[in-house]
Amino acid sequence: MNPSRLFIERPVATTLLTIAIAIAGIIAFVVLPVSPLPQVDFPTITVGASLPGASPDIMASAVATPLERQFGHISGITEMTSSSSIGTTSVTLQFDLSRDINGAARDVQAGINAARTYLPANLPSNPSYRKVNPADSPIMMLSLQSDVYDIPTLYDEASTVIMQRISQINGVGQVNVVGASLPAVRVEINPDQLASFGISLPQVQAVISGQNSNLAKGQLANGDNRYDILATDQISKAEAYRPLVIGYHNGAAIRLQDVAEVIDSQQTVRQAGYVNGRRSVNLMILRQPGANIIQTVEAVKASLPSLQATIPKGEHLGIILDRTLTIRASVENIESTLLVSVALVILVVFVFLRNVPATLIPAVVVPVSLIGTCAIMYLCDFSLDNLSLMALAIASGFVVDDAIVVMENISRHIEDGMTPFQASLRGAREIGPTVFTISISLIAVFIPLLMMGGIIGRLFREFAITLSASILVSMVVSLTTTPMMCSRVLRSEHNVEHGRIWKLSELFFTKLINGYKRSLNWVLDHPALVLLVFLCTLGLNVYLLIKIPGGFFPQQDTGVINGGMQGPQSTSFYAMNSAVQQSVKIIKDDPAVQNVMAFTGGQGSTNGGFVFVALKPLDERGISATDVINRLRPKLARVSGAATFLNAVQDIRMGGRQSNAQFQYTISADTTAQLQEWGPKLAAELRKVPGIQDVNSDQQNHGLQALLTYDRATAARLGATPQLLDQTLYAAFGQSEVSTIYSELNQYYVVMEVAPKYWQTPEGLKHDYLIPTKGGGAIPLDSVLTYAPSTSPLSVNHTGLFPSVTISFNLGAGVSLGQATQLIQGIQQKLNMPESVKGHFAGTAQAYKQSLGTEPYLIMTAILAVYLVLGMLYESLVHPITILTTLPPASVGAMLALILTGGELDVMSIIGIILLIGIVKKNAIMMIDFALNAERNEHMNTRDSIFQASILRFRPILMTTAAALFGAVPLAVGTGMGAELRRPLGISIIGGLIVSQVLTLYTTPVIYLFMDNLRLKVQGDKNARLFTARPVQL
Repeated sequence: MNPSRLFIERPVATTLLTIAIAIAGIIAFVVLPVSPLPQVDFPTITVGASLPGASPDIMASAVATPLERQFGHISGITEMTSSSSIGTTSVTLQFDLSRDINGAARDVQAGINAARTYLPANLPSNPSYRKVNPADSPIMMLSLQSDVYDIPTLYDEASTVIMQRISQINGVGQVNVVGASLPAVRVEINPDQLASFGISLPQVQAVISGQNSNLAKGQLANGDNRYDILATDQISKAEAYRPLVIGYHNGAAIRLQDVAEVIDSQQTVRQAGYVNGRRSVNLMILRQPGANIIQTVEAVKASLPSLQATIPKGEHLGIILDRTLTIRASVENIESTLLVSVALVILVVFVFLRNVPATLIPAVVVPVSLIGTCAIMYLCDFSLDNLSLMALAIASGFVVDDAIVVMENISRHIEDGMTPFQASLRGAREIGPTVFTISISLIAVFIPLLMMGGIIGRLFREFAITLSASILVSMVVSLTTTPMMCSRVLRSEHNVEHGRIWKLSELFFTKLINGYKRSLNWVLDHPALVLLVFLCTLGLNVYLLIKIPGGFFPQQDTGVINGGMQGPQSTSFYAMNSAVQQSVKIIKDDPAVQNVMAFTGGQGSTNGGFVFVALKPLDERGISATDVINRLRPKLARVSGAATFLNAVQDIRMGGRQSNAQFQYTISADTTAQLQEWGPKLAAELRKVPGIQDVNSDQQNHGLQALLTYDRATAARLGATPQLLDQTLYAAFGQSEVSTIYSELNQYYVVMEVAPKYWQTPEGLKHDYLIPTKGGGAIPLDSVLTYAPSTSPLSVNHTGLFPSVTISFNLGAGVSLGQATQLIQGIQQKLNMPESVKGHFAGTAQAYKQSLGTEPYLIMTAILAVYLVLGMLYESLVHPITILTTLPPASVGAMLALILTGGELDVMSIIGIILLIGIVKKNAIMMIDFALNAERNEHMNTRDSIFQASILRFRPILMTTAAALFGAVPLAVGTGMGAELRRPLGISIIGGLIVSQVLTLYTTPVIYLFMDNLRLKVQGDKNARLFTARPVQL
């Protein structure tokens, strides 16, 4: 049976079929979405709750814990973390990849409802959730600036109009407006002057709170007409509050302006945002898990002109950071790499064939196979991303193999005197089973990847399916289009007068083949030596596996840097704001930086800040994001009052906890007291380790606290209760929102506190008074309480219900993640922590530790899958073993190449080794197929058959190996955007191919012969000898 006959005999139909495949692929390529990587986002939901004025301890115990206890019953949660600070709690739930985020959201809402009974009764509103990972980096950042309007007005426009419109766009998960707060009327009271009139702060608070109302007032009716009652029951500007009467003294009215400065300002003055050093209101846009970044950003961009037209003139809405620019650059770079790979593959074929018409065949087959694969990608709902396009680049070396094997076999028959038509029929019939075997066994390599769960399985499923699809399309094209073109294009070269270059190259190939004949004959005479070399490669694999540094995923350059700024825990907003401005200037002055956005304040914290840096395109800056960070690190270290931790943003972010570095290690305990002892010790030890840098902790237990002790007896004698004391303190220092101003679009507040000079120091307590008292006079607060400085936590964190501390760190040059994890585990053992204090890696470091357990199984399963498929195809238990002996030299070459180039054994290089399983076995398959055919049809003995097969297949083996090798060269030497992701894959393939090519040309014939003699010996043949055989006649 010859399935190719129909296509050889019908060239028009075959040509039209080929064109149809190409057209379908081109259409699919145009409409396929673009993304940086396949969608591997863990479904993540963030739950937020607020209780103004509550301490972190109270928020953790009264709000976070009840929520966590209910969420603990939800199935599919892989990580539950929470962070509680002054007045706010955020619980992040990360689910298994198989969990539907909409179903998870319903379970989360049910958990919130169940926890409501156990939450504080005075919680202003129910906890709410969003489908967003707070640890993700923004996909887009906008700034709103103006030379006309003040910052609070800009914030109002951003939060009321712009945020609402953008939040409605499909794919947007959350829009955070940072750098300021809503407009507000601020009442800054002079407590000394107020006390002189005998008026207390709670009295002023009560007066102001009653000045705004928005209640229904009823209707009037007189016969045929009805009147709705409206009233001027609201005042919205500072000038209207100043004349308010707050009390009387000696018969005279005391107005608010007599005791306070009333100004139009903002809700909180302890927030500030900057863009390139200029004050700005900033919008950070986060996407929903699973949403396509480019589609989401494009939709946001499309809405910007209408938004700009909506906001008042004089306000400018600008793009500060756009992640799609670097994503598109990365995808365009891999597309260029793909074209170079195809060109190199075709050039290799031409060098070997030295025939333009013959080269035309792979020049058609390779593009058609790759373009046709895009149609399958479209049907599978894939995207054009770094991994799928990388699969196509690698496939360029695969798909040409089938065409080369078919074409070379047909050419051999033409040279033997057959017509091109007859040679195509016979050659296609002979080689068809080999092509099928090679293709199916190659696809078998990817079966484990297709079935694997977790982050690695999800990440590389698209890669594996794309590569498998290209192999199937190539097999179809090679058994249809290739033999048809051979029958029309190829001609006998016997009577052709070739030029000098062709003759020289032919002489070179002839000498190369003759040299291989002689060396192979010698090797077959000394099989024990060759088997010893093979055994050495097995031992070398073990040694290199121990020696090579391990990693998880290559460090990407996405053109974006983010980071956190952390000051001493007692740092005021003003000191932190100054440090932020200094850092912004340093970063902006770097020649590689295009834009820098920073903000500080908010969420009850004043000792932290955040910075986001958009770098110039790679071809303009000339250095990687990591190099930019290394250049900025010593400059930022000179900023007093705050430490800045910068990280290159990665497309894959594991975990849901925000941190100031790329990798995390978490310790948890039953009590916070244990964490207070062991958290600082562990962080201090990590800071001593060379190669681990930017070590910082989320443990903040040393915020300054003013501990007030009430003298209850004196207070009672004066008619004061602890409740009155609390109310007076909160009215003075709490920035209390004493009244609400209602408008058509938003709600604003009147904020009351003592003047800044009284709350900027504990000495301000001496100027606060209790009124009225039994004695009738103003009593200073410090007469009924004593003040002592103390410390308190600024935040309380939980991991899986238990108190926890997360220590973040980055890696220095030359230190791998594998080395760092070993060092950290050694440090924890050295500290001899109690059993109740447990440590584990989190985020990316945790994913790396998990991958260490899966990668060996992944490789072994791939080998087993190939063995099973080959065993079924050959109906043999022995021949698949012979074929698989090509793998140890390949893995040795891959690891040696990685070590020599300073690489790591990470996920990408592991995939390269798995690909080598499919590539290098092709050589053995071509040898063994022809040897078995010679034994069965020409009745040759084993040695003669494998010798002849090795010689006959020598040139196509060289050609296919060279094609695969040069197809991987652009991946290994690329320098454009995203090249760091592809480099380990290309290096491992090139190294593996070189070593495997040199060794397996000799080890495969020897092992084939050895296994056959072993079979005969097991069957009882007394004449069979394992290491000797009859010499071949040259």
